[in-house]
Amino acid sequence: MLKTFSLTDIGRKRQLNQDIVFTSENAIGNLPNVFIVADGMGGHKAGDYASRYAVETIVKEIENSEEKDIVRVVRHAIEAANDHIREAASRDDRLDGMGTTAVVATCIDNLLYVANVGDSRLYIVNREITQITRDHSLVEEMIRMGGLDRSSARNHPDKNIITRAIGAQETVEVDFFQVELKPKDMILMCSDGLTNMLEDEEIRMIMNAQRDIVERAEKLVEAANENGGRDNIAVIIIEPLIDEVEL
Repeated sequence: MLKTFSLTDIGRKRQLNQDIVFTSENAIGNLPNVFIVADGMGGHKAGDYASRYAVETIVKEIENSEEKDIVRVVRHAIEAANDHIREAASRDDRLDGMGTTAVVATCIDNLLYVANVGDSRLYIVNREITQITRDHSLVEEMIRMGGLDRSSARNHPDKNIITRAIGAQETVEVDFFQVELKPKDMILMCSDGLTNMLEDEEIRMIMNAQRDIVERAEKLVEAANENGGRDNIAVIIIEPLIDEVEL
């Protein structure tokens, strides 16, 4: 059983919303549910095209896949999206250089499967907040190499440079994660329009202070805008309700 709510917002600085969310609590292909956040990049409307086209392709590929292995299903879908975006860009100069991040998730009983390309994120929020995905960004690479501390990274001038995106290269490398969910865990999927405006602890406090899933999403977007709203904001919240499932 799942309870979900999603929301996107253009923010206060952008003229176009290039963030896309997709949620299905019902089965698509061999996956019992599917959730996607994509944050497009590219001039004019190219970023919007990339994120929308990627999500449409991923959903279609999952739906048509006869593969049973979850990782293979999702990897193939993301690789197909990468191929299709690059093909579209090769046919239209206005779309040249476009790409998109993507976080894809599915819940099966008390297990959460996650795929990630780029710097959109998935968190588990309960009494604590834990980032499950790993950013594919220049700043994150600098942190891992020991050249930058996390507190300084927040305002680093290269913070928005990502090192992986769907459509950026001929092949795409996808990270996969598997998480065992516990009772009262909440799943948050979001674009960097949220995480660049709010610290992780602020996100945790907002999510735990609200009465229901709708208020959690709305308050997160509201807080990101109040802190500057410098980018589009995408949020999906999933409450697996696994305390009703015998573990």
